[in-house]
Amino acid sequence: MDTVQRRQPGEPGTVTAFARFVVCGGGVGIASSFAVAALACWIPWGLANALITVVSTLLATELHARFTFGAGVSATRRQHAQSAGSAAAAYAVTCVAIFVLQHLVVQPGAVLEQVVYLSASALAGVARFAVLRLVVFARSRSQVAAGDRGARLVHATLARDAAPADPVALYRAA
Repeated sequence: MDTVQRRQPGEPGTVTAFARFVVCGGGVGIASSFAVAALACWIPWGLANALITVVSTLLATELHARFTFGAGVSATRRQHAQSAGSAAAAYAVTCVAIFVLQHLVVQPGAVLEQVVYLSASALAGVARFAVLRLVVFARSRSQVAAGDRGARLVHATLARDAAPADPVALYRAA
C-alpha cells in the first residue's frame, strides 16, 4: 500500500510495469533470438549475440523509458549506460547457457538452441526488470518527485506571502 502512495501520477504500478516490460522486452528479445540465429550463420555465435545485444538493448531501453516505466521521454545517456550494464550481465547468462548446451549436446538443433537461449533470456530478463525498476529508472522518478516538491515549496511560499496578515485568516488558511 505504501508504494501506491509514493507513486507519481502516470507512473505504472509494479504489475503494470512488469507486464509492459514483458511485452516490450519480450518482443525485442524474441526478435533478437531470431536475429542472433540468422546472423550466426555468417559469423561466430558469440559475436552475433554481442551485436544483437547492443542493438536490442538500445531499442529496449528506449521502449522502457518511454512506455514501461512511465517516463514518456527518451532515455538519458546515464540510463542507457546503466541499462547496458544489466544487458552485459544478460549477455553473459545467454552465452554461458549456449556454451553449456554446446558442451552437453554435440550438435544441438536450432529449436533446442532457441529454447535454451529464450529460457536464459527470460531468467536474465526478470533480474533486469528489478535492476531497471529499482535503479535505472528509479532515479528519474525521484528527481521528478524532487522537482515536484520544489514547485510545491515555491507555490506555498508565494501563497504564504500573498496571505492576509490577520491571525484568524492565517489559521484558517493553514
